Amino acid sequence: MARLKRWGREIALLLLMLAGILFAMDLWRAPQAPPAFDTQRLTTLDGASFSLAQRSQERPLLVYFWASWCGVCRYTTPSVAKLAAQGGNVLSVALRSGDDQQVAAWLAAKRLSLPVVNDPAGELAARWQVGVTPTFVIIDKGKVVQSTTGWTSYWGMKLRLWWAAW
Repeated sequence: MARLKRWGREIALLLLMLAGILFAMDLWRAPQAPPAFDTQRLTTLDGASFSLAQRSQERPLLVYFWASWCGVCRYTTPSVAKLAAQGGNVLSVALRSGDDQQVAAWLAAKRLSLPVVNDPAGELAARWQVGVTPTFVIIDKGKVVQSTTGWTSYWGMKLRLWWAAW
């Protein structure tokens, strides 16, 4: 019994250390919003034009920086598309993934549908100092309230959006 108790404490300590390391890495890799980002006009592949301030006024907005060549994005992009299909306030940015037609063809081949701003040269991502794909940014009423990088589950995204609205 004592041995089991000791193992439980060691596992709890290990999990706490892991959580701390992941939190520190998120802080270190966090994107930085450029000046006046909320008023910059963005246009999606389907021609919709808006600002991030507009898209985040009524409810928090998930901005998802991804790339067609990103291995982890293969797992996160379907979850983001599912969130968008269920009415989630989502915007994705395709980072250095080709021209508009190439991005649209990639999405069609994967049977994914979500609002995409194409960033073929990576200029938008560079202004945000995005150094890791995928990167998730939550914006509420024109202000960045959360961000994370790397793999995130569908429920993790929903929880972050819920937390930002709360």
